Amino acid sequence: MQTQAQKIAAFRALHERGCFQMPNPWDVGSARYLEVLGFKALASTSAGFAWSMGRLDYGLKVDEVVAHLALLTAAVELPVNADFEGGFAVEPEGVAANVTRAVVEGGVAGLSIEDRAEPGASPPLLEFDLSVARIKAARAAIDATGTGVLLTARCEGLLIGMTDLSEIIQRLKAYAEAGADCLFAPGLKHDEQVREVCAALAPKPINVIAQRGWTADHMASLGVRRISVGGTLAFAAYGGATQVAKAWLDGGTIDGAAELAPPMPFPKVFG
Repeated sequence: MQTQAQKIAAFRALHERGCFQMPNPWDVGSARYLEVLGFKALASTSAGFAWSMGRLDYGLKVDEVVAHLALLTAAVELPVNADFEGGFAVEPEGVAANVTRAVVEGGVAGLSIEDRAEPGASPPLLEFDLSVARIKAARAAIDATGTGVLLTARCEGLLIGMTDLSEIIQRLKAYAEAGADCLFAPGLKHDEQVREVCAALAPKPINVIAQRGWTADHMASLGVRRISVGGTLAFAAYGGATQVAKAWLDGGTIDGAAELAPPMPFPKVFG
């Protein structure tokens, strides 16, 4: 089994050049399947894991997430990046303490911290200076562990209705100066937006969530270094299973399940 240090080194190397795909498993089984398929790194999904626990996104506690991360990182040889939401705290001190837990107990190779306020809060994004202080605190916490875990800073502006991309770029630049290794603005949907963000923040690597019609080669041509999918795979799995079950309940057959069957024998993954 690869050590955490080896996984961190491999993860950092992936961010140095080129463009790589980083899918988001929601449990140990999906993580192992994605590893066997040949991906070079994985990332947790807060939404996918929450659904697997019968919760909505942002409905999990830090203890549950850290335990989940420990299971994922122990199950695969690949680096695992943690979707660590907002650090499960508002104040920088709390973010630092929880980041330390994710690194030490969770065994991750990377983690992301976002600037969204708690659900229902107004304004929906945390205040600028506080957001920067939280990234500084996360950086300091990682550095104190001596691990070199890769820190991604996320600006959630596009997901809460912001339309001025310059404000999002301003935040991401400040997060980079505060110690973030990788930057992420979920919600980018157009080539022009992606190019603008990548150009404005170069040479820092940029993570983008894959959109319909975008191939990995196309995203690489826009300057993207890392591509993830968020809760998309978990949503597809739940959606497919629900569709088959509903058809059966309504008097049909379970024939549709054959089309969703895993592409490889289970023993190869779980044996």
